[in-house]
Amino acid sequence: MPEEVAHTAPVDGRVRIGHVHLKVANIERSLAFYCGILGFTLMQRMGRSAAFIAAGGYHHHIGLNTWESEGGSPPPGGTTGLYHLAILYPDRKSLADALRRLIAANWQLDGASDHGVSEALYLRDPDENGVELYRDRPTEEWPIDQAGELQMYSRHLDLQALLAELPAL
Repeated sequence: MPEEVAHTAPVDGRVRIGHVHLKVANIERSLAFYCGILGFTLMQRMGRSAAFIAAGGYHHHIGLNTWESEGGSPPPGGTTGLYHLAILYPDRKSLADALRRLIAANWQLDGASDHGVSEALYLRDPDENGVELYRDRPTEEWPIDQAGELQMYSRHLDLQALLAELPAL
């Protein structure tokens, strides 16, 4: 039986997840993926053991380090840890551009889903960390039932329709 959770006042609605810091086996390989394929900008390096990357000039959205993991391997299945990091794109066209980048790099997707509230691409980074690239739908488009309850779902995301958001080359 699940433990009862104490109900307290909700956290301030302006609270956000600021950044994620990943233990990786090889900084250069991770930078090739996050900067070279996804297009993040390298903001700072700390020698050969850490790097901080971002979008839009922010100090860092993702930290990468080898402090405890240089040359290491991914954790085995069946263990606890990070399920995935989620990277929020501002709109459908930006998510389509991310898909275009992955296709150009011949990067494999684990899946692609329409959740009603969002559209998401799922993949693994070079260290087998789960990565979700997604865009939120406007709240007025969210699936709400007759009782006013949110009804998220997982349906197939049409990748060709997503790519159609991009101008023809």
